[in-house]
Amino acid sequence: MEYVSTRGGAGTVDFEGALFSGYAADGGLFMPQRIPSLDRDALRRWSCLSYRELVKELCSLFITAELIPRNTLHDLINKAFSRFRHKDVVHLSRLKDGLNVLELWHGVTYAFKDLSLSCTGQFLQYFLEKKQKHVTILVGTSGDTGSSAIESVRGQKNMDIFVLLPKGFCTQIQELQMTTVIEDNVHVFAAHGNSDEIDEPIKELFADVDFARKYDLMSLNSVNWSRIMVQIAHHFYAYFQCAPSLDTTPLPVVEIVVPTGGGGNITAGCIAQKMGLPIRLVAVVNSNDIIHRTVQHGDFSLSETVKATLASAMDIQEPYNMERILWLLSGSDSRLTKTLMERFSSSKSLKLPEDLHRKLSETLHSCSASDEDIVRAMQRCWEENRYLLCPHSAVAAHYHYSQPDGARLHQKFSCFSFLSSMPRCCLAPASAAKFQDALLRAGLVPQLPPEITALTLMETRSTPLERGQDWAQALREGIEAATQQW
Repeated sequence: MEYVSTRGGAGTVDFEGALFSGYAADGGLFMPQRIPSLDRDALRRWSCLSYRELVKELCSLFITAELIPRNTLHDLINKAFSRFRHKDVVHLSRLKDGLNVLELWHGVTYAFKDLSLSCTGQFLQYFLEKKQKHVTILVGTSGDTGSSAIESVRGQKNMDIFVLLPKGFCTQIQELQMTTVIEDNVHVFAAHGNSDEIDEPIKELFADVDFARKYDLMSLNSVNWSRIMVQIAHHFYAYFQCAPSLDTTPLPVVEIVVPTGGGGNITAGCIAQKMGLPIRLVAVVNSNDIIHRTVQHGDFSLSETVKATLASAMDIQEPYNMERILWLLSGSDSRLTKTLMERFSSSKSLKLPEDLHRKLSETLHSCSASDEDIVRAMQRCWEENRYLLCPHSAVAAHYHYSQPDGARLHQKFSCFSFLSSMPRCCLAPASAAKFQDALLRAGLVPQLPPEITALTLMETRSTPLERGQDWAQALREGIEAATQQW
């Protein structure tokens, strides 16, 4: 299995090369040169597997045994999931009115990113120990990525991690999960800017090829293929949990509703679909609706500003994984992808070619939710089920609630509606415990686990980055200082 850049100018690499690269040298993102295809018999075999075993099977398709022997790969994945609180790693809650919620948040930081990053951290450690190598991890976070990335590598002597968080745009708990980790290899920067603004200095450092090579820079954002790979399992597990039977012809279709920010999870869904999983994908977003506008109208263009919403981790205007989706749907046309992404980079405005937009709208459906929609969904779910949703999960629940009985065409909401009775699964990316302000706004009472409550009493450490300051230079200086400790 080899990997190529979506822009076609970086040559092929193996899984190890993609893992340590983040962005490709030509600015593109790595994707498998070939997407494996699963037949009906394979799907029926996999339908009996646990989530943990599904991750092992999927990773075995994308990582050759020459790179990581199968027994070792399985051991790494078992170790990655050893800190998860739920015995099944993830859990499906079947609620009233056909609302199925797949809880992806039973890891250390109570967020779905623990799933992919715990595995990615193990893969990194395996290769680094084998080669006696050190890397510098550079991560921008809109909320949960930073803490999950920190937990996946904290205390490791052959990795330093630098995290940029948007001060005031994360919840207090999200911020504390990063700033309370006092480890020599963890460096947190609190920038006075939004999620898109903190991406700029990170891109600048990765674009400085000499600097990136000298300090072995890599990313653990969902630009990293390893994260997408593990997230494919979410869709397979959701399908097998919700499909009524795999004995029918054709196989039943399950609708997977995916809260979407940077687009990693929905990209994983597109790949699962390409592999032969019969799912219907719905990308649900908040008021920062660039993906919704792209699916509905082919309008991949920035709005004037990023809107601060209750679903703060989705307050993103530049969903970089759309590049992977466009590449996949264009038939791996790297020339077209390069042209489109360079046009978007220069003008922040792009109208998709008609044929590509048609393929996108056939592959994805979409919905946008306002803060009022989010609050109503949280309230209804609590009233009917005594079940607390985080605001991101509530975006998915809003879509579900806007489909009356899933049986007749409904046009009242801004969501795309359809005529169907297919089962539906809403992915839940985070625990409600991390979003107290949103719960209080909905008139609900937060239920805080002791691990979360303890954060407010712990020592914190971070470096402030003010507006007008050269954030890229501050990062350079921090990285250079850390290397003197190796």
